[in-house]
Amino acid sequence: MSPVLAGLLQLLALIGALALAYIPLGNYMAKVYSSKKHLRVEKWIYRAIGANPDAEMTWPAYLRGVLAFSAVSVLFLYLLQRLQGVLPGSMGFSSVNPAQSFNTAVSFVTNTNWQSYYGEQTMGHVVQTAGLAVQNFVSAAVGIAVAVALVRGFARSRTGELGNFWSDLVRGTVRILVPVAALAAVILVACGAIQNFSGIHEVGQFMGGSQQWNGGAVASQEAIKEVGTNGGGYFNANSAHPFENPTPFTNLFEIFLILVIPFSLTRTFGVLVGNVKQGYAILATMFTIWLGFTVLMMWTEFAHHGPALQAAGGALEGKEVRFGVGGSSIFAVSTTLTSTGAVDSFHSSFTGLGGGITMLGMMLGEIAPGGTGSGLYGMLIMAVIAVFIAGLMVGRTPEYLGKKIGGREMKLAACYILITPALVLVFTAASMALPTPPHSMLNSGAHGFSEVLYAFTSASNNNGSAFAGLNANTDWFNTMTGLAMLLGRFLPMVFVLALAGSLAEQTPVPVTAGTLRTEKPLFTGLLVGAILIITGLTYFPALALGPLAEGLAS
Repeated sequence: MSPVLAGLLQLLALIGALALAYIPLGNYMAKVYSSKKHLRVEKWIYRAIGANPDAEMTWPAYLRGVLAFSAVSVLFLYLLQRLQGVLPGSMGFSSVNPAQSFNTAVSFVTNTNWQSYYGEQTMGHVVQTAGLAVQNFVSAAVGIAVAVALVRGFARSRTGELGNFWSDLVRGTVRILVPVAALAAVILVACGAIQNFSGIHEVGQFMGGSQQWNGGAVASQEAIKEVGTNGGGYFNANSAHPFENPTPFTNLFEIFLILVIPFSLTRTFGVLVGNVKQGYAILATMFTIWLGFTVLMMWTEFAHHGPALQAAGGALEGKEVRFGVGGSSIFAVSTTLTSTGAVDSFHSSFTGLGGGITMLGMMLGEIAPGGTGSGLYGMLIMAVIAVFIAGLMVGRTPEYLGKKIGGREMKLAACYILITPALVLVFTAASMALPTPPHSMLNSGAHGFSEVLYAFTSASNNNGSAFAGLNANTDWFNTMTGLAMLLGRFLPMVFVLALAGSLAEQTPVPVTAGTLRTEKPLFTGLLVGAILIITGLTYFPALALGPLAEGLAS
């Protein structure tokens, strides 16, 4: 079987599996967030944290819950790393230095999971399981909660109430993420991923020295890392490591885990607003972009330019031969079009245009299908902008799902789409202009610039993947990427929740003959075009200096 055909068959199998899970999982999540009942274990949690799960919250109260919970999480994870040297079960590893502790704490709480350290040489069992793994669950649940709050803003009227953050957080964790991750972990263990609390083992003599491997609760963390679109690897090689991702089947299964909740949330959206066709329109937009990027990536990586690539059957540098070009291309697109950041290959070793595709996927705002929750609310913001553009073209007040999109709503949507590009471009420019940060670049020229641009694109969009070739474990990059992750996560949430509150207060407007039918293919095409054009106009100059220049020169 040719590598191209194998890649296409993997793609078709993945699409089929996602299609089978779409309706049942989407309906189940809608039921979770609309149910009035609380499970016994949930009642115990509410009692422990002193929360009333039945108290409705306005958007400022909901936002305070998000920020307070995240601030406490950052502090706890920071202290856990700083105290690692005196904690049991730390495998002899010392405490993590302050700059790296700050960066890692922010990274996992913001669902970014950017890692400027070698996992198997830095973090012991306590930090991995009690710290990082816990944040993999709750940071993903926070993203879904904010998305559900925005959906309630569209679904409700004449009220400023968006639900209860603590209830949404606990339900997302207990009823969705824990069961799915537990099942996934069992499958991964059955397929060869490790799951233990073993120490460091010497496995042989190589070139005069010994090679050492760590044990760990790898399968369980690998499962939630993908299900929650987190991405932080137990080992430095991340999902290219055979302990995390042993076979081509597990590679495809992990891609499925990355995509299944973000895609299925569009069904949840359709059910909660009472019109599943609206969910299909958002799904079609996400799927069109994801499939287009995947096909384009496979084409660039399979293209035979030069004798080396022709002999190898594609650009195999930096890719695991277990997965090949096809599996690596699908994984790279899926992890950068979501907020996952897990990698099974080095994106820096992709072709110039292939590396640009991974960057562009993050620059779109990771909305196709995006992260758990963040992809849905990002896409709904773009839908608001698309109906505003349509309203300008036909000369009538824009409406979406029966809600008027006025000046206040557009200001909030505009702030949302501007904040992340501003962070990416400002931090990248500062890193290139100052004398010290460029010393971290392994390469010069366009590729070196791409390394820095990719780092801040990944951090600001809460992705977490790295381009490789950049030494990010410096005070500058630890601090600046940490700030980019914080601002890139929580400032957009402010605008999302403010928009949700504004929409929930409105009285629905009736559908007329002049109302834009947002469930039709015409709107899907408009939405895809708006996303690509807005991103292209924003990032084209930066892309032209990096991956485009490198791709055209090769």
